[in-house]
Amino acid sequence: MAKYALYVSLKAKPGKEGEVEAFLKQGSQLAQKESGTVSWYGLKEDEGHYSVFDTFNDEAGRDAHLNGEIAKALMSKASELFAEPLKIHKITIVADK
Repeated sequence: MAKYALYVSLKAKPGKEGEVEAFLKQGSQLAQKESGTVSWYGLKEDEGHYSVFDTFNDEAGRDAHLNGEIAKALMSKASELFAEPLKIHKITIVADK
């Protein structure tokens, strides 16, 4: 069972929804290359509201992800694509199925 996760809440700027969705699809491809990332999800929660949820077996995998290519790309596009500052939540998973 993966023990660690990240949840990142994203609110697209008006008119940037398509770019955010394209960015999330690209993020999925980048996550495939990360050995420490167990799962990675780009989610559309509501109109203009998106999130990323990903899981890791250990802190080293999560830290590598936070310092990896997806995080760098996200931070470089943040002011262009998102209406609010990114909210990154470090989560510990206590149960799963």
